[in-house]
Amino acid sequence: MQTVNPLEHPDWDVALIRRPDFSFFHGAAWSRVLVETYGFRPVWQAEGTALLPLMEVDSWLTGRRGIALPFTDDCAPLCESAAEFQALYGNALEWGRSRGWKSLELRGGRKFLRDAPASLTFYSHRLDLAIGETRLFENMDSSARRGVRKAEKDGVTVEVSHSEQAVLDFYGLQCLTRQRHGLPPQPWRFFLNLWRHIVSQNQGMVVLASASGAKIAGAVYFFLGGRAIYKYGASDYRMQNLRPNNLVMWEGMKWLARQGVKSLDLGKSSFGNEGLRKFKLNLGAGEAQLEYVKWDLRRNQFQVEVDGVAGWHNRVFRGLPPFLSRRAGELLYKHWA
Repeated sequence: MQTVNPLEHPDWDVALIRRPDFSFFHGAAWSRVLVETYGFRPVWQAEGTALLPLMEVDSWLTGRRGIALPFTDDCAPLCESAAEFQALYGNALEWGRSRGWKSLELRGGRKFLRDAPASLTFYSHRLDLAIGETRLFENMDSSARRGVRKAEKDGVTVEVSHSEQAVLDFYGLQCLTRQRHGLPPQPWRFFLNLWRHIVSQNQGMVVLASASGAKIAGAVYFFLGGRAIYKYGASDYRMQNLRPNNLVMWEGMKWLARQGVKSLDLGKSSFGNEGLRKFKLNLGAGEAQLEYVKWDLRRNQFQVEVDGVAGWHNRVFRGLPPFLSRRAGELLYKHWA
């Protein structure tokens, strides 16, 4: 049993993509972004080929704790059996106690802890890109297909880019979208590190829609070993009548499929966000449930939480001037993790 740091292994991704159960978030690039942006500490637990992804978050505001992994949607343990998992999980708990952790949170992998209650539950959606463009378009709901055709007819154009400028353009849209949702945007240095370590290294892309010379919608995708995830989406709500989001997703799906990517994870959706769930289902995605598990090391019991994406704080952040909202994001995201 040992503690490992993916950033200390130059061939980490080469070995990782040989596994049947990996995701982009298990790759070294995502860990590098989190370390450089927020200072989190990789403390993956390993025994043989079994791995439990884990980072220590040390915050004066929210306490010291272990998360597998921060800001991911699904980052399950890479284990072939419950026995492998139990060894890793037990070692992680011991490590956490020695470090004074408040809690240990798993984002995926509840199948290894069947008696444990889920701390949080989300919808997850996935597209099979290997079926080809014709079937992909046919599998979309008629409303989504109409949205694609309307955007094209109304002159919306789409580009796929790996440039820093594209990331900056997306960030502008992201700030607008987060304020509309009543949430602060992630700090710019986070997106800059996404470009440096993921997008510019051919493990990600930005898809941007434009109309009348202005960027009106966009999406950020990551990919590794033939698997991709749609991580962020944003748009100028004033231009929603042009249906740019439908065209962005369709062009992203086509581009990935043409590059040989076999599957596209559309990320998690809160149970209360029926609009986002419907948007993903209308793309033809299959639906499942994603469950997190959280152990309270101080009380020695599993925790059940309430999804905090909606609440009184939305009204506060929605009313902040943009520069204050961005400043809040710079200050808070390291503590939220």
